[in-house]
Amino acid sequence: MHFYHTPLSAPCRAVTMTAKALGLQLNEIFVDLQSGAQFQPEFLKINPQHCVPTLVDGDLRLWESRAIMIYLVEQYGRKDDPLYPSCPKKRGLINQRLYFDADSLYKNFAEYFYSQIFYKKPANAELYQKLQSSLEFLNIFLSHSEYVAGDNLTLADLSILATVTTIDMGQIDLVKYANINRWYQSIRHTAPGAAENWAGVLGYKKFIDNTTNYNVFNN
Repeated sequence: MHFYHTPLSAPCRAVTMTAKALGLQLNEIFVDLQSGAQFQPEFLKINPQHCVPTLVDGDLRLWESRAIMIYLVEQYGRKDDPLYPSCPKKRGLINQRLYFDADSLYKNFAEYFYSQIFYKKPANAELYQKLQSSLEFLNIFLSHSEYVAGDNLTLADLSILATVTTIDMGQIDLVKYANINRWYQSIRHTAPGAAENWAGVLGYKKFIDNTTNYNVFNN
């Protein structure tokens, strides 16, 4: 399998962690987004939406990290794999958390953060509050279970861990969210692929540190 990615990307790191959890070896191909490699004709033939992560497995070309994660488990995981079990109720909860990550948690962080980093806009208090609202929801989810979607590690944890480590390195205070902090401290260095995720986050931190425009509304 060919895996087009950049380790600074939280969605890319979520796929890496999933592959590690399944014991899969991916042929990793770095895509330099800063130089515009995603717009090269050879990559556009693979993915006309020119985004990472992108997976090529035989004749299958797939993008969107959470779709890739689910595919990897369904194609290569164990029967009734605990990462994404066959029980409709358990899957339903995992799916809800994955969509929450995509449509709320990661989305709100990206809108707050990237507007400053890439578009040089000042820190926006409204966008910051949207991110805080997403974190409050996650804190509530984790008040009912040890992990994000129940009492076992699932794809939802890997996806949200990639997001939360990125948020952490974006200097957002997580300690005030007791349930998030408890979950985060328990898996940040022990989840499958945690070392690869952390290495990518440190590269991301270096990127932030080299950007003078970034500011945080930490209260």
